[in-house]
Amino acid sequence: MTDSYKDLLKQREDLEKRINDARRQELSAAVAQVRSLVAEYGLTAQDVFPTGRGSRGASATSGVKVAPKYRNPETGETWTGRGKAPKWIQNQDREQFAI
Repeated sequence: MTDSYKDLLKQREDLEKRINDARRQELSAAVAQVRSLVAEYGLTAQDVFPTGRGSRGASATSGVKVAPKYRNPETGETWTGRGKAPKWIQNQDREQFAI
């Protein structure tokens, strides 16, 4: 005999609760382990995340959003003028796309 739809939903709800509880416990243990390792080796955020997220080595403007300078009139897609130019503006006069 197969379970009814309501029975299956109840089983899913119970399983999701068990999954969330297990995740919370394991996450707590993982965070404790990471904190222990950081303290044991005297690590800094820059040591662990060297992409510039730490206080050392990050410029004052890193991560700052730049307003777009150009807009594609056909799609509304924008470009800030930084990095590689999108195909819709390559080899064209950029003034016609200026915002």
